[in-house]
Amino acid sequence: MTKASWNGEVIAESDNTVIVEGNHYFPLEAVKPGVLTPSSTTSVCPWKGKAEYYSVQAGGAENRDAAWYYADPKSAAAEIRGRVAFWKGVEVR
Repeated sequence: MTKASWNGEVIAESDNTVIVEGNHYFPLEAVKPGVLTPSSTTSVCPWKGKAEYYSVQAGGAENRDAAWYYADPKSAAAEIRGRVAFWKGVEVR
């Protein structure tokens, strides 16, 4: 089981992650309810497409833009549709 933790809380866990470029993409339903808050931040990957971000809420604190996802990934990255990955201090094991 792969787990994502931040600020002393497990925020996601799944035995069905997809690893792309060293990042575990968790199914959205594997994320604890109330953890993700939409952000207006976006970025673009040449082969995956437009990334959108969430801030992570855990342990009474916010980690701004600590999760990202591709709502409409390019065909080369279709396997990560409906999934979210973490960074910015979120520990994934």
